[in-house]
Amino acid sequence: QLQLVESGGGLVQPGGSLRLSCAASGVTLDYYVIGWFRQAPGKGREWLSCISASDDSTFYADSVEGRFTISRDNVKNTAYLQINSLEPDDTAVYYCAAEALGPCGLGPDDFDFWGQGTQVTVSS
Repeated sequence: QLQLVESGGGLVQPGGSLRLSCAASGVTLDYYVIGWFRQAPGKGREWLSCISASDDSTFYADSVEGRFTISRDNVKNTAYLQINSLEPDDTAVYYCAAEALGPCGLGPDDFDFWGQGTQVTVSS
């Protein structure tokens, strides 16, 4: 059974950067699509980015393209989300998710496996 654990969140000032990690255990990530989502208080879960299993193609929500970068290291069995130029509106719990094979999903229902989330707070 695939298990995912996010880390790397924290309190950061506006304009700062963070790299979130999503460490997998139980199975290799090689054949899984990885997605990143976030959920701010009182809001729904927002899709941010996805990286495919087949050729590492990447996709981004318009709201984060240019500031967020998704990547994966199959040797370390870990995926990452680099977030630059952080803004207060980026404050949320960030989740990684995985789905075996298939195209890159664009919504929570497209993913079967989820981490517990890591809090990102952007404040001066």
